[in-house]
Amino acid sequence: METVKEKQTKTKSTIKVSGAEAIIHCLVAEGVDLLFGYPGGAIMPVYDELYKHQDKLTHILTRHEQGATHAAQGYARVSGRVGVAMATSGPGATNLVTGLADAQIDSTPMVCITGQVTRHLLGSDAFQETDIIGISTPVTKWNYQITDASEIPSVFAKAFYIAKSGRPGPVLIDITKNAQFDEFDFSYKKCKGVRSYIPTPKPNIGSITAAAELINNAKKPMIVWGQGVILGHAEEELKAVIDKAGVPAAWTIMGESAIPTSHPLNVGMVGMHGNYGPNVLTNECDVLIAVGMRFDDRVTGSLDTYAKQAKVIHFEIDPAEINKNVKVDVAVLGDSKETLGLLLPLLKQNKHDSWHNEFKKKYQIEFDTVIKNDIHPTKEGLTMGEVLEQINIASGQNAVMVSDVGQHQMFTCRYARFKQSKSNITSGGLGTMGFALPAAIGAKMGAMDREVIAIIGDGGFQMTIQELGVIFQHNVPVKIVVLNNDHLGMVRQWQELFFDKRYASTVMVNPNFVKIAEGYSIESKSVSKREDLKAAIKEMIASDKPYFLEVKVEQEDNVFPMIPSGASVSEVRLK
Repeated sequence: METVKEKQTKTKSTIKVSGAEAIIHCLVAEGVDLLFGYPGGAIMPVYDELYKHQDKLTHILTRHEQGATHAAQGYARVSGRVGVAMATSGPGATNLVTGLADAQIDSTPMVCITGQVTRHLLGSDAFQETDIIGISTPVTKWNYQITDASEIPSVFAKAFYIAKSGRPGPVLIDITKNAQFDEFDFSYKKCKGVRSYIPTPKPNIGSITAAAELINNAKKPMIVWGQGVILGHAEEELKAVIDKAGVPAAWTIMGESAIPTSHPLNVGMVGMHGNYGPNVLTNECDVLIAVGMRFDDRVTGSLDTYAKQAKVIHFEIDPAEINKNVKVDVAVLGDSKETLGLLLPLLKQNKHDSWHNEFKKKYQIEFDTVIKNDIHPTKEGLTMGEVLEQINIASGQNAVMVSDVGQHQMFTCRYARFKQSKSNITSGGLGTMGFALPAAIGAKMGAMDREVIAIIGDGGFQMTIQELGVIFQHNVPVKIVVLNNDHLGMVRQWQELFFDKRYASTVMVNPNFVKIAEGYSIESKSVSKREDLKAAIKEMIASDKPYFLEVKVEQEDNVFPMIPSGASVSEVRLK
């Protein structure tokens, strides 16, 4: 058997390897040192090579392929690197689809690798054959099926380039088993461009000048920023624009944490359960500046009444988002870091104190009606808001918060406080229950120096509860908080408000979560009384090991404010 050194002496630029070994070399060349996955027959040659190259790549065995994708997402969102997940053919591949769809709509850079039956069996309905290329096409930025080993280097290079460039997204590579076994002369060159693919449009100075003129002349300007600021590493540029122009700035849930919660011009969250002020005043501003956000329906409410009085400026990297939902007056295409940097010197120093006071007045109304009852309740039962407030205190606002989907997600986005970017990780566009536990595992592995806390409802927790096995096997020191109200809380809230309290299939008969966590050797505790909450959270944060905390909260505690589906942002319900 030839050694690597002997192989390398054949030519200066190539080595003869199998397709499976080539895959390992491609991943290493792209800087991958961690991937998540689940083995099976059609991907077994690659796993055999992983076994031989454990010094270069760490593989985390998840308990379900969907868990692998969410873990890769959490890793990517916190680290800023491309997440990698791997599975076998058939059901292994189809189990990746939810994570791919989630990553696609939330612009998360991810490369998924799937095994496939041997080339000559394609189309024959062979055992565990599924057309994953056809299935995944709508939920990937790009996908490709490799049937010849020699294609591996160029396809992998292209995949990583596409996944992380421009507006990021997921890519899937499907590899037939013969291509994993066959040998070829391997060399690798990173991709630096793809013909006809322009990931980052060149900024138009005229558009930036027009945007500056509108902002400088505005009496009531307002910024709404999204995740594009974080993906573009434009946090400092956005903060500089806000500070210089004195513009009140609100965020979408995907953009949260780009600017510290405590910033004086940070006016809170927009959207269905966003803050009262930024929602209502969206329909009173005269210039609306959208930065790296896509005017999602949960943000805009009824498009017929959304910001009709305002001139709209849209800073965006993806041309497809311009005028897709909201007609804009000035479109500024390009990378947000570059375009905001070009905008800054054109802006006049301003304050807009009287306009900002309008936000303060609206906040006071919301505080008196909603917030003080959420974080300092007088009712006997515990509330989700007060749990988040105690976590803020115990963590010093430095934790990464990974929330699932439901009421607890909205309470987390509303009440978690952050000092640094990439701290709020959640499933935004797809709303995937079961996201938080595996995503928190990936996030912790992507930022071992940070405290990572998963905030999960009792419903979502049971969708990926098996991933506790990953925490047990790899001793991942993630903290898990299950806010247990024995219901599918968000659906129950809608049933209460809009379906005359007909709680159809939303009552949960739950197991003993503490005993389950203890079965995975995770230190665990359950709290149901207010006098025990602070100490339990403090103990959890102080632990340097995995920790599970169940908090039994009010069963009929609702999250407000709320914009009913299809209503205007001005029609915010405070109760």
